[in-house]
Amino acid sequence: MKQILDQIDRRILDIAQRNGALSQRDLAEQVGLSQNALWRRLKRLEEDGILLGTRRRISAERLGLDLTVFVMVRTRNHSDDWIESFRAHVARIPQVVEMHRIGGEWDYMLKVVTHGMAGYDRVYKRLTKGIELETVTGMFSMETMLEDRPLDVFE
Repeated sequence: MKQILDQIDRRILDIAQRNGALSQRDLAEQVGLSQNALWRRLKRLEEDGILLGTRRRISAERLGLDLTVFVMVRTRNHSDDWIESFRAHVARIPQVVEMHRIGGEWDYMLKVVTHGMAGYDRVYKRLTKGIELETVTGMFSMETMLEDRPLDVFE
């Protein structure tokens, strides 16, 4: 169900997603609300499942996680049980930071962030062990040009 958000809600979301460390006082000031009014709106946005908490971004490069691979997977099995089993299998691989079921030539796309080619080889072996997959291929990112952009909440 699509939520009806007013301009203040949208400003709260826009500012909060750009700086999750902002205090409620500072956020309230930026959107022109009292702290109590802001708190009530934040609580409603959380309860409605729109605002999903806060997190800090970490530099993968500074941690030596210098390889991003988009792994494309094709399978012949599309039963609900198999899909859930595959999702759980992938969820146990911490280097997989995103998983998408997609349309087109491939069935799934995974985003893997790891330590170099040896790290990817370990992920690949773990991914393909114990589960039936038809085709698995990796596309190696040479440069991240846009990443983790804020959502356009005013659209």
